Amino acid sequence: MKKVKINQIASYVPAYTVSNDDLSQIMDTSDEWISTRTGIRERRISLNENTSVLCTKVAQQLIAKAQIPVDEIGLIIVATMSPDACTPSTAALVQGQIKAPNAIAFDISAACSGFIYGMEIAQKMMRMSDFKYAIVIGGEVLSKEVDWTDRTSAVLFGDGAAGALLEANNDVEAFTGTDLKTFGNLGDRLVAGETNPIGEFPPAQFTTFHPFKMDGRAVYKFATTEVPNSIERVCDQNHVSLNEVDYFILHQANIRIIKSIAKKLNQPLTKFPNNMERYGNTSAASVPLLLAEMRENGELHAGQTIILSGFGGGLTIGSQIIKL
Repeated sequence: MKKVKINQIASYVPAYTVSNDDLSQIMDTSDEWISTRTGIRERRISLNENTSVLCTKVAQQLIAKAQIPVDEIGLIIVATMSPDACTPSTAALVQGQIKAPNAIAFDISAACSGFIYGMEIAQKMMRMSDFKYAIVIGGEVLSKEVDWTDRTSAVLFGDGAAGALLEANNDVEAFTGTDLKTFGNLGDRLVAGETNPIGEFPPAQFTTFHPFKMDGRAVYKFATTEVPNSIERVCDQNHVSLNEVDYFILHQANIRIIKSIAKKLNQPLTKFPNNMERYGNTSAASVPLLLAEMRENGELHAGQTIILSGFGGGLTIGSQIIKL
C-alpha cells in the first residue's frame, strides 16, 4: 500500500510585532494581565499582506527546500478561518501564485483544528490518487477579524502561516492514526465573521460582518476536557502508549490550557512545547508554526513519535499521531 511521509515543513510570520504594552495603549489592559492569564506577550500583525500572501510564501519555501518541480504537486489544501474572500479560495490563489498547473486546490474551515483536518484529508486523498506531492497549510490573518476595542478577545490573536509538504512513497509512513470530532451544538461559543441575511428587499445596506465573539470559560472547559479525551482515544485505537510520545504539539491558545492537559494526561510539561508567548493564538497556523520552529531548532528528528492536537471553533477537535 502507498505510504505518505512529511517531506518538508515551513513557516512565515509578518514582521510587524505588537506587544502587550502596545495593546495597553489602545485598550484597558496590561502586560501583566495578559501574560498571567494566557502566556502571551506579543503577536505578529500582518500589514498589507492577506492570508493568501502568507500562505504563498510558505508554499514557496516548501518547494525550494524540497527542490521539486511544481507540476508534480497534485493537491493544495489551506486551512483558514480568515480567507482573502469567500471565493476564490485561498488555496486557489496560492496555486495560481506558485504556478502549479496540476494541483487541485481548496480551503477547509475547521478553525484551530484545521491543520490536522487538512493533513488527514490530504494523506487519504494521496493514497487514493496518483498525487506525488501535496501541500497542507494553516494560514491566518486574524487581525482583520478582531475588534481591537475588545480586550477579552483582541489580546489573544496573531497572524501567521505554516505548513507541510507531503510525499507519496513506498518506504516511509508518517501517519499512525487520527481522531477527529465536531461539537456543532457548541458552535456559538466561538464565532467569527458572522454575516446576517437581509431582512428586506431591496436591502437598505450591505450585510454586516461581525468580529470575534467568544465564551472564554466555555472554550477553556471544552479544551481541557476534550483534548485529553481525543489524545487518549487516538492512542488507544492505535496501540500507542502516552509514554512513547516524544512531544505533544498542541494548538497554542493559552498556556493554562496546555498545563491542564499535561496534568490530566499525567505527562511532564517538558513534552508540551509552546511558542504562544511570541505569536499568540494563530488558529489554524499554530500547530504547524510550532512544528516548523522545532524542526528549525533541531528538536525534531527521525524516529520520534509526535501527537498534533488542535481544538477550537465549530467546536472542533483533532488529534493525530505522526512518526517522523
